[in-house]
Amino acid sequence: MTSQKAAVLRALHVPGDPLILPNVWDAASARAVREAGFAVVATGSAAIARVLGYDDGEATPVAEMLAAVGRIARVVDVPVTADVERGYGLKPAELVERLLATGAVGCNLEDSDPRTGRMIDPGEQADFLAEVRAAAGAELVVNARVDTFLGGDKTREDAVARAHRYLEAGADCVYPILAPDPAGLVAEIDGPVNVIFHKGSPGLAELGAMGVARISFGHGLHAAAHAHAVQLFERVREGRNPYL
Repeated sequence: MTSQKAAVLRALHVPGDPLILPNVWDAASARAVREAGFAVVATGSAAIARVLGYDDGEATPVAEMLAAVGRIARVVDVPVTADVERGYGLKPAELVERLLATGAVGCNLEDSDPRTGRMIDPGEQADFLAEVRAAAGAELVVNARVDTFLGGDKTREDAVARAHRYLEAGADCVYPILAPDPAGLVAEIDGPVNVIFHKGSPGLAELGAMGVARISFGHGLHAAAHAHAVQLFERVREGRNPYL
């Protein structure tokens, strides 16, 4: 079953017909995404961290993060891909073993140090991804995040070079997060490209027309849901009917 779900997830990365992933943060939100008709459920590490009472940046104990992923995978019948930052310090083989044990068949792995923001040497990151691929075989769909525009030198040349190294190392998709020119990157990267959707993003159809293969929402939906919850609590405190 794991191999079948991984194959389904991998096949859904189609340039021009992107996989849409409204990232979830718990079992309830995962059920809601599935009931809305989405074919894959993706977790967001920042959102899950906040739900569990931790800061983003691998501050969540790995056992708690993986337990949360396991609860999400348990309540849906579709492939689950998990944002696991840079692996919480686990060696690649252990990371793969523990991640697959949750029921997830995909993962995001980023190329900056979540604790310091320091960019990882691209060769070191490529070796890390190659070890993950070797341990997982075809059972895990690896989305390699490229943090050039987040904490690196913000040049397209570096993002493209890193993307190609990671694809050569065995990544199934690359994720140049916060790239200012998705169309330009898609044109230069020979492989599936993931972009993040935010308030200033082109529309989903426009991103698809650019050749994007995967669109994530990161922690944005959780942030919006939490902001709405804050408003409800304020209405109750003020003695107002929160449902009106």
